[in-house]
This record gives sequence, structure tokens and C-alpha cells, in this order.
Amino acid sequence: MNRNLQETHLNRARASLRQALSWYGYLRKSGQMAANPELASLLKPEIEAINATLNKLDANVIRIAAFGLVSRGKSAVLNSLLGEKILQTGPLNGVTQWPRSVPWKPGDKVLVELIDTPGLDEIAGDSRAQMARDVARQADLILFVVSGDITRTEYQGLLELRQAQKPLILVFNKIDLYPETDKNAIYKNLQQLGAGNIQNQPLLPDEIVMIAAEPAPMEVRVEYPDGSITSEWETPPPQVEELKQTILNILNREGRSLLALNALIQARESEENIAQKTVHIREKEAEDIIWRFSQYKALAIGLNPIAFLDIIGGLITDLALIRALAKLYGLPMTSYEASELLKTILFSSGGLLLSEIGSSFILGLGKSAAAIASGDNPFNITTFFGSAIAQALTCQFAQGGIAGYGAYTVGKAAQLYLEKGCTWGQLGANTVIQEILSQVDKNTILYRLQQELGGNFGEF
Repeated sequence: MNRNLQETHLNRARASLRQALSWYGYLRKSGQMAANPELASLLKPEIEAINATLNKLDANVIRIAAFGLVSRGKSAVLNSLLGEKILQTGPLNGVTQWPRSVPWKPGDKVLVELIDTPGLDEIAGDSRAQMARDVARQADLILFVVSGDITRTEYQGLLELRQAQKPLILVFNKIDLYPETDKNAIYKNLQQLGAGNIQNQPLLPDEIVMIAAEPAPMEVRVEYPDGSITSEWETPPPQVEELKQTILNILNREGRSLLALNALIQARESEENIAQKTVHIREKEAEDIIWRFSQYKALAIGLNPIAFLDIIGGLITDLALIRALAKLYGLPMTSYEASELLKTILFSSGGLLLSEIGSSFILGLGKSAAAIASGDNPFNITTFFGSAIAQALTCQFAQGGIAGYGAYTVGKAAQLYLEKGCTWGQLGANTVIQEILSQVDKNTILYRLQQELGGNFGEF
């Protein structure tokens, strides 16, 4: 990706986060949050998280986190990148007890934060698993360190980390312990298994690297000038240049896009949490609104004598219902977005609401036909009731009932979509994520993320 495209991704991500913060700031100023202290308390940490994400985006610091099982050499890998032993290493399991971050400046313009983590299989696994999720959420790039054939536990850990929706490099460490033939066989196996759920797409060269971060000491034969011979133990220098160069290539080629994508994923999660908490707190009020609009729609359509006006009136009522729910939840929703959401609900309802429209039209024709058959003006409501009620009453009740049920269905479906928060629209997090993923090149590390996630982001 060229630099201009990366800057565009970064600017779009900033605009998306600022829009979200602007909206929630408006809710504070308007008094909607002050009126519900419990809700304000629940939403405060999520809003702060979005603000922190924006600050990280502005700082242009890329976070790289190392994960793996115990004794795979995670700390040694990071020390070798740093060029000095800052992080503690040792022969005992579980030397790293908590995440620790250290700054790294591999180039003149790139600032990186390296994060070391405890082993994924250590004692007190539940708390460490949560810790791993929290670190993975903050990371822009993940290093998954193995030291040979991948185990079942490692594979499970790899799949779970891929769910964090972050680009990942598989680091095959301790290659100095393997003969060349075995090393190459393990590498090919890791290429397939490291791909996770997309097994038909082996890892690209940028996604898997072989290194020896802390090579084992070697016995060296030493001859002295007097002819005496002895042996000494020497530790070879780390073999990590390929990993360092791979990371630099990724950061130069797509580093800003990585930052933008991760910020959007974090913001989307916070926005969804805001929406879900709001929906839960105001569930009773929402149910009342849905029932009220269902009654409005049933009465309006049941009493209306003109077929095509039934359909138009029903759609207007559904749009008003969606807007009313969004307003209750304090979520941004324009008329255009409400119509797009209604369209999505109609096409994903398995034909239920489409059948409502068909039934409304057919039964509406029955009412109109009854009025016309009477010889009176169908637009005159008084005449309609006086002359055609005997033939149309059944149609009215049936149509009204179908319309009311349709409105209730729209309302419940809208609740599910609104729980996703304000992640749609021109600058919504999902929209901008989809933009970035649609523009990645096949030779980038973001391409696998596009394959895994690209189809899961819709407008709503």
C-alpha cells in the first residue's frame, strides 16, 4: 500500500472515532445521560476507551504483542529485537508473570511498543486468558511464538488469538536445535496449520519466520600457539535479522493501515457495548414503544380504504418506529439510515414482512373493490363505512392484525441491529473497516484478515 492510501486510512479512522465521541458528547450536553445516572455510569468507561483509542491513533505508536506457550522463548525473541536483555528469561516455566511493555525504535521514523505476555498454558489459566484477550485487543500486530511442531494447545491458542481480528506472524523459534531436514519439514507443516481456519491458503513469507532468539551454547575446539588443545563453550549470536526485517517491511508497507484498522475494531467494540448496555437498561420502555407503534399501524391500515396507501402508511410507520427506538437508546439514526435498516430487516426476515406487504396489498384491494362496487367515492371515509362495510370488515381486521404483527417484528429486529451501536453510516466503524479491507493488496499481511473478516462486515 502506498503512503497516501495509508494516510487516508488513518484519517478516516480518526474521523470515525471523533464522530462517535462527538455524538456521545452531545448526549451528555443534552442531559439524556444526566437523567439516567445508572446508564451514565455504565457508559463512561466505554466512552473513555474510545477517547483513549483516538489518542493512541494520534500518537502513531504501533503495539506488537508476543504470545505463546511457556518456554517457547517469547521474552528472548523480544530481547533479541531490542538488542539487549531487558525482559527476564530463564529455564523455569512462567518467568513472565504479567504483561510488560518496552519501547523499541527499529527505524528512524517508526516507534513501536513491544509487549511480553505470560504463557497461555500457565497456572490460573482463566485470569491469564482474560489478560491475553485484553493485550490482544490493544495490539496492532501479534507474534505467535512456537519452537517446533505445533501442539493441540498451541493450535487452540492460535485460533483464539485470530478471533481478536489482528494480523499475526508465526515465529518458529529455536531452529538451532533442529537438523536442516527436520527444520524444513516443520516449517512446511506450520505454513498450513498457522493459517487457522483458512487451510487452503498457506501462510505467506511475511506471516511465518524462522529464528533462533537465544541459541544454545556450542562447544568450540581451541588450539593455542604452544600446540595445546582444549574446548570452550560459546553462545552464538541471535539469528533474528529476518524477523526484524519482516516487521520493518510490514510497518513501512502497511503500518498506518494496521493502526487505523485496530483503532476501528476497538472503537466498534466499545460502541457495541454502549448500545447493548443502553438497550438492556431501557428494555421496558422499548417494549412499550414497539407495542404502541404496532397498534398505530394496525388501526391506520385497518381503517384505510385505499390499497397502495396501506403499503406507504405501513412503511412510514415502520420507519418512525425505528427512529423512535434509536432516539430512546441515544443512538444516531438519520432517515436514510432508518430506511436502509428497514430494507435490511425486510430482506433478512425470511419473507415474513414481504408477505405482510403482499397481504396488505391484496386485502387492501379487497377493501377498495368493496367501496368501488358500492358505487360510492372510495376516498370518502364516511361513504366507505356506510356502503362497503359488510364486504370489507373481514379484510380490515385481517389486514390490521397482519400489519400490527409486522410492526412488532420490525421493532424486535431493529433492537438487534441497534445493539450494534452507531457503527454504520458514512463514517461508522464497520463502514470504514470494510473500506480498508477492500483496498488491501494480496501481498500484504492484512490480506488474510480480509479473507477471514471481509465478508462479515455489512452496512448494518
